[in-house]
Amino acid sequence: MKLSVIIPAYNERSTIKAVVHRVQAVNLWPIEKEIIVVDDGSHDGTNELLNEISGIRHLSHERNAGKGAALTTGFQAATGDIVLIQDADLEYHPEDYRSVIQPLVDRACDAVMGSRFLLYKPKFFGKRRSPYLTHYIGNKLIVVVTNLLYGRRFTDYEGCYKAFTRTILASTPVEAKGFEFDNELVCKLMRNGAQIVEVPIHYTPRTYAHGKKINWKHGLIILWTIIKWRFLPIGAPT
Repeated sequence: MKLSVIIPAYNERSTIKAVVHRVQAVNLWPIEKEIIVVDDGSHDGTNELLNEISGIRHLSHERNAGKGAALTTGFQAATGDIVLIQDADLEYHPEDYRSVIQPLVDRACDAVMGSRFLLYKPKFFGKRRSPYLTHYIGNKLIVVVTNLLYGRRFTDYEGCYKAFTRTILASTPVEAKGFEFDNELVCKLMRNGAQIVEVPIHYTPRTYAHGKKINWKHGLIILWTIIKWRFLPIGAPT
């Protein structure tokens, strides 16, 4: 069995090398592993740095097209039986890979979503409080709306780690080019009756000063994506 790890990267020069090395260090034997990094039109030297890293497949976009566009490029290039999404920062822990892909290895489902909230309950008071109260509220709103519309009981739709069989990815075309790509994909899978499992994952949030990119505007687009794909015919152009 083979795992394809897809890493979309946009202006991540400060972290991409460390991320790739952490992914390379994960031992999934006897599962083979390929790492595909898609540079999405970076202008900070990320693309040039990727040329110096061995042991990866490096693809690139001439212009920035969005996270979803980079994932689409990576998915199309993947040769693994299982495909997993990895962000190009240090917020997520590749050491979680085995637990994320195990349900797929066992052929118990079609897709796996990693949930940050099965392990952590963010605190917003005291010395170790999270600075992202609005993000937490936004995440909870997305969870409530998605579960209500699609009849599910998942705890986190915005965690980075999601894994799929390559077969189901090939049969589920996604139009989105931005951060809402994951949501469109998952919503279409749920509409089509795919078996999805949720597993706990670790999470170390970074700040905007360290390159965090998603904001409330993306959240509104994500909510609209969730709503429209509940009612539009699958495959209908928007």
